[in-house]
Amino acid sequence: MASAAEQLAANMNFASFQKASELHKRIWFTIIALIVYRLGSYVPIPGIDVNAFARLFNNNSEGILGMFNMFSGGAVERMAIFSLNVMPYISASIIVQLMGSVYPPWEKLKKEGGEAGRKTLNQYTRYLAVVLAVVQSASIAMGLAAQPGVVVQGVGTVFFVASTVVALTGGTLFLMWLGEQITSRGVGNGVSLIIFAGIVARLPIVLGQMLVQGQTSGNYTPLFLIVIGCVAAILAIVFMERSQRRLLVHYPKRQQGNRMIGGESSFMPLKINTAGVIPPIFASSLLLLPTTAMQFVQTTNLPAWASWLPGVVGALQHGHPAFLIFYALLIIFFSFFYTSVVFNPEETAENLRKYGGFLPGIRPGKRTAEYLDYVLTRLTVIGAAYITAVCVAPELAMMAIKSNQFALGGTSILIVVTVTMDTVAQIQSHLLAHQYEGLIKKSKLRGGRNR
Repeated sequence: MASAAEQLAANMNFASFQKASELHKRIWFTIIALIVYRLGSYVPIPGIDVNAFARLFNNNSEGILGMFNMFSGGAVERMAIFSLNVMPYISASIIVQLMGSVYPPWEKLKKEGGEAGRKTLNQYTRYLAVVLAVVQSASIAMGLAAQPGVVVQGVGTVFFVASTVVALTGGTLFLMWLGEQITSRGVGNGVSLIIFAGIVARLPIVLGQMLVQGQTSGNYTPLFLIVIGCVAAILAIVFMERSQRRLLVHYPKRQQGNRMIGGESSFMPLKINTAGVIPPIFASSLLLLPTTAMQFVQTTNLPAWASWLPGVVGALQHGHPAFLIFYALLIIFFSFFYTSVVFNPEETAENLRKYGGFLPGIRPGKRTAEYLDYVLTRLTVIGAAYITAVCVAPELAMMAIKSNQFALGGTSILIVVTVTMDTVAQIQSHLLAHQYEGLIKKSKLRGGRNR
């Protein structure tokens, strides 16, 4: 017999969506917030020559700048106030999560602090995001000031650096606040939706450029192959992200007063891809960082002992075989590393033992932790292989057609699909909650009439 939740889910339709007025407000709030974000990505920082910077960006768009431009929805190529996007906040949250596993005071806050500890760690994340944003914006400002013709004549270097730091840091803080507002008053995860909106905003431009290239060359085969590859990648991502390894958990019966409670069974769902989209983002950033740094260095002035650097960095550029090899290895490494950070088998086994739960045939405590680690390792092998295939296959296709479109890369597709799935799941949960409240009201009305 179907459960109450399954019966409610089966009854969801367009009519139930029309009646969910609270959900309508949340969706409209999310849409308006994303429109505000997109408008801000067209506001340039003060004191910059937009045309001169556009020429500079076109010469350096193959490095990490191109990837950041994709995440920011084109804000970097316009040097807008939202150029840093929410990347400092994401970096800060990852650092805090890592420190929460190795730094004892933060680990104690994470495990024993409850809601207050979570809020404290969130505040630390915000502080660290501000620091990272200031450092990154100051580096960008000084780098731009050193480029001839980028800063408008008459604008002092000190004023330009200070105004750029304020503008870029303020833009990141505003997006942090906007993301939190979307999460609490809209639908979906606000920070993820901001990145999602930036990537989706670039897709029409990328497709238009490829259509123009096809029209110029008279060959639309590359575009057709890329579309087929993207559809295949989307299907694979949906299948793998919804796949789970469910471990059966039993809770023994116990007597409480004159009643017997417990004796229930449930499932512990383990995702195949526990690390999410973090591995390809970290791998891309690390590999593109040397290329970007080398573009700002005069190779002719390098000493003799460093003459090998340009060749090595050139081999690690986007679209080269060495880049693909190290990209795949780093994705696999970060898949295992980040999974070990976000899922602790010992802690999970201890929580199961504390609440009386056990896995059938496995002794509670150490044996349960070892079994969870064994299962998680096998799942991570599959998950790492899946993420590597999804991210490397588009790179191979772009190498074959000599294209450099980050918006059609595996990382972009992975982010777009996973954020879409999470947002749809939240919309469905809001509809279920609305239907459940309607059933409660109907039952109360019937009970009042029967009296």
